[in-house]
Amino acid sequence: MTNDEIGSLMQFALAAVLEAGEIARRHFRTEMQVDNKLGGGAFDPVTQADTGIEKFLRDAIARHAPGMRIVGEEFGTTGTGKDYWIIDPIDGTRAFMSGMPTWEILLGLVAGGKAVGGIMHQPFTGETFSADPQNASRLLHMGRARTLRASRRTDLADAIVYSTDPLMLARGGLAEGFERLAGACRLRRWGGDRYAFALVALGSIDIVVEGALAPYDIVPLIAIIEGAGGIITDLEGHTPLAGGNVIAAGNAALHAQALRLLR
Repeated sequence: MTNDEIGSLMQFALAAVLEAGEIARRHFRTEMQVDNKLGGGAFDPVTQADTGIEKFLRDAIARHAPGMRIVGEEFGTTGTGKDYWIIDPIDGTRAFMSGMPTWEILLGLVAGGKAVGGIMHQPFTGETFSADPQNASRLLHMGRARTLRASRRTDLADAIVYSTDPLMLARGGLAEGFERLAGACRLRRWGGDRYAFALVALGSIDIVVEGALAPYDIVPLIAIIEGAGGIITDLEGHTPLAGGNVIAAGNAALHAQALRLLR
């Protein structure tokens, strides 16, 4: 797939995600039905916004790029081929159902084994982060575009580190390592879901660590962070196309220091 082809697909994808955002806006901060995808005392929420947005994006992709493989949180994998779209219709459903605006719609494109395009749209705040080979990482907000540049801080003692939930770190075996890392940083904060990763690209947050992520949680954000000069890997230093334990940092120097403490 050429850069021109990728750029054309991402232009279509951006329009589709913006339209899908209206579905989320209709449900957010309303009395919504929340179902549980799991049993046995575990809780994994899903709402009509989750399923409605994924159906909308799948239908849009099927019309624009018929036959392409689609990987989504709610409806699994359809289609064939090495290149594929990956969808998280509402990343941060717990925040969504709680009325907190730290959720987003994620759509990514993987081609040639690389995350080549990504979109993160927060329709309530009107923010859209995106990146592809023809466009540097950028933030669209209130009709204005801003090129993104990740943090240039290279000293952990000056860094802000985020993670969503201690339980997620524990599931990934990261609790002890995160304590070492957070102890070396200026400020530790909890929450944010994958919205915090977008703020690494923006330069507001220096480091984000998350445990046990699914691919659709993180793949759409890879191009956005890398396009802003940031680094995002698993604990082995590989691009996290399979999800798992993930660390993102504003630059290579900070990432290397944080990764050593996590390990």
